[in-house]
Amino acid sequence: MLLQTERLVLREFVPEDWRAVYAYHNDPRYLEFYDWEHRSEQDVKAFVQRFIDQQQESPRIKFQLAIVLPNSNKLIGNVGIRKPNVKAYSAELGYELDPREWNNGYATEAATAMLKFAFEQLRLHRVVARVIANNSNSVRLLEKLGMRQEGHLREDEFFKGRYWDTLVYGMLEDEWRWKVASE
Repeated sequence: MLLQTERLVLREFVPEDWRAVYAYHNDPRYLEFYDWEHRSEQDVKAFVQRFIDQQQESPRIKFQLAIVLPNSNKLIGNVGIRKPNVKAYSAELGYELDPREWNNGYATEAATAMLKFAFEQLRLHRVVARVIANNSNSVRLLEKLGMRQEGHLREDEFFKGRYWDTLVYGMLEDEWRWKVASE
């Protein structure tokens, strides 16, 4: 599977991608809202392999793609849509971006392409995303995408010695179509 945007290529993961993922997975800015303090080479290789294995599922229900800058072929993150099962009409959006590439609009561009794929190719009715409430960059991104906050789960996650609130965002197919038509 391959998706292209104005400035990005969203492609399937390959085994060699682990090195680029390893670099940003160990950036303190990336690690702030995850439950791990450090990622080993083995952790990251297994992370990338999971996405490679999902490519072989039939029927496929998980689409996690590498975000790549086409001119340099540099992997800068990933974005995906994950259905819980084959018959589901909803799925979860997930993404991560190398902190060195933050504030360039890449995450918005990649997530928009994935929403388009979800609603127009997979014909989903609903897409949701969960985010740690303190992660203001990710909250802004979801709102920029046109997703609505549907829930606030108090002290829903525990990591790094404390409880964290989680926000749930959602978008319906009709809202996506309205957004596209109004642009």
